[in-house]
Amino acid sequence: MKNRSLTTITISKVASLLLFLLLSFQSFAQQPKVNAEIDSTSIKIGEQIIYSIEVETDSTNLVVFPEGQTFDPMEMVESLGADTTTVKDRFKLLKKYSLTQFDSGSYTIPQQKIIIQNREYLTDSFRVEVADVKVDTTRQKMYPIKPAVDVPKPFEVPNWVWWLLAALVVLAIAFYFFRKKKKKKEEQKELPPYEQAMLELKQLDNSSLLPNREIKEYYSQLTFSVRKYLDRKIYDRALESTTSELIAYLELRKQAGELSLKDKSIDNLQQLLKRADLAKFANSRPDVITAKSDRTKVEHLIKDIRQVVPEPTEEELMQDENYRKEKLKKKRRNKIIAILGGIVVLAIIVITVLVNTKGFDYVQDSVLGNETKELLEGDWIRSEYGTPQVTITTPEVLVRKTVDRDDELQEMLLGSETFDAGTLEGNLYTLLITGPVNPQGDFDLQKAVDGIYESLEAQGARNIIMKQEDFSTINNTEGIKVFGTFNLENPVTGGPIKKEYAILNFGANGGFQQIMVVFNEDDEYAEEISQRIESSVQLKNQAN
Repeated sequence: MKNRSLTTITISKVASLLLFLLLSFQSFAQQPKVNAEIDSTSIKIGEQIIYSIEVETDSTNLVVFPEGQTFDPMEMVESLGADTTTVKDRFKLLKKYSLTQFDSGSYTIPQQKIIIQNREYLTDSFRVEVADVKVDTTRQKMYPIKPAVDVPKPFEVPNWVWWLLAALVVLAIAFYFFRKKKKKKEEQKELPPYEQAMLELKQLDNSSLLPNREIKEYYSQLTFSVRKYLDRKIYDRALESTTSELIAYLELRKQAGELSLKDKSIDNLQQLLKRADLAKFANSRPDVITAKSDRTKVEHLIKDIRQVVPEPTEEELMQDENYRKEKLKKKRRNKIIAILGGIVVLAIIVITVLVNTKGFDYVQDSVLGNETKELLEGDWIRSEYGTPQVTITTPEVLVRKTVDRDDELQEMLLGSETFDAGTLEGNLYTLLITGPVNPQGDFDLQKAVDGIYESLEAQGARNIIMKQEDFSTINNTEGIKVFGTFNLENPVTGGPIKKEYAILNFGANGGFQQIMVVFNEDDEYAEEISQRIESSVQLKNQAN
């Protein structure tokens, strides 16, 4: 009985142990697996390697791959999408990165951290050797040295000139609005002709001109009041007419029956004006009694004119109304022009200040706008072109076009397709050519590259500087890169436009492929666009 009890206990312990081992093995078998590898441990400067991370797990929802420049000292060019496959009840995720380095030396890619279900897993580190690119000068086509060109030093405006200009503009605006405001106040204070004339005479009486024996100024104000009244009521040129012209006009109107002034009133006015002329221009000094008498005559003359000048007809009133409307319209138009002018001047001031404080490049990019910067920061398009197929990412879609090829290139190809965006004279020009090689022809990639110089010259390029080096795409397709600078004639000014260019040439998949990017020299945004386009080129086999 006792032995049976011991046997039962032993069997129970063994079963528990086996169950524990089974659960532990199952738990171990379900742990995620992480593996990393690179496709090459040695590259040339600028070449790219593919860094792959493979994760095997039960769920894809809780896997976080490295992002950003975590591969330093290697530079990440592109983060490719993760591919997912299913093996039985588990998932395999494959994530790839394109890495490069532009300095020779030995570099270590550090361990990368992958987070799976809130747990961290580290990959192995890798050693990569980056070698210099050797240039074979014996195979490089030589061209004659271009003569040196003396470039005159550009004229630079000192900063103090811009600040002085801005200050003068501000003062001019302030003076304009001050004068306008003063004139507006004067117009608002203007009374009807008769009331205005009486007010001016009263102000003259209250002045100290006569007691101070300022006869010349007294007669100037007195005659101005009567002339202004005549200007507003009878003759619109009374203020600028001479004494004889004004009297002759009044007498002519009287003889025509249009003005029923008494002869005595016209004579008094003539005597007053002549006496004022003598006082103003001949230093004559009438006595105070005569001056007061002339003042009284002016008042009587104004009252007589008020009585004899007929009321305006309906037609005159309409004409006057149209005149006021036209004047009001003109005033509004001048106001709009003044506002627009003020806005333009203010914009010039702001731009001038920004140029002196931030620099012209900042103003061009942020205020005036920069076409290549907008292209760089906009949405890029990745597409496939022609046969053999070329996959490339560009800021603009390349459009198919028809061009004539030189006889030598035509003999090497069965045909070709051309796609481009922009113009050669513009800020950015992208060209893509692809076509199958003629199997009966003698195709030589280096021979096609040598023809680039003549091709650029045929398009108007001058002072061409050409360099050459080996190039490799992200999927390790070998080719030749030709790059450098040239001058292009400006079709508007006739002056030179300095251009930079980069041309990638491949003889892959039984065909010839060429990608060219041309942009303005010293345009940092366009240069970055060119580099992104180059790094995105991928050639695929026609069978794929």
